[in-house]
Amino acid sequence: MNTSRSLYNRDVALTRWMAKYSITLLRISVGIVFFWFGFIKYFPGWSPATELAIMTIDTLTLGIITGQVALYLLATLEVVIGIFLIFKLFLKETLLLLAFQMLGTIAPLFLFPGDAFTRIPYAPTLEGQYIIKNIIIISAALVIGATVRGGRLIADPEKIKEKYDDID
Repeated sequence: MNTSRSLYNRDVALTRWMAKYSITLLRISVGIVFFWFGFIKYFPGWSPATELAIMTIDTLTLGIITGQVALYLLATLEVVIGIFLIFKLFLKETLLLLAFQMLGTIAPLFLFPGDAFTRIPYAPTLEGQYIIKNIIIISAALVIGATVRGGRLIADPEKIKEKYDDID
């Protein structure tokens, strides 16, 4: 009986720790991914997404922004999003930039399906997988966004139920 109580107490402590720190870790980890993926776009041949990114920006801007300019603008956008997420700067605005960037990132699935899939829509290419994984980043951004105005995860739902009788 004492062992099960000890395990329960550890579980409660771990759950409270996760509730306290997981959003911060999520924000920083998404920031690191953005910074990293943006940073490598400054160096020719380092990013596997270079050609698809350039083609997408060229198409979305109707040829106004092309080539290396497009790539450097995208790299800068991603690096700025990364830095702002890591250091918790201008979060509302940063999440809007992230949403804007994600729209562009997902666009090749529709604009260039032949480059994104070997068999549309089941078997993505490596580039397609690179794009599809952004579903996780979008979900992470939604969770981070839910805390921008001070929202937090609650480790003890019973305390909330006591305060608000209408929560099930």
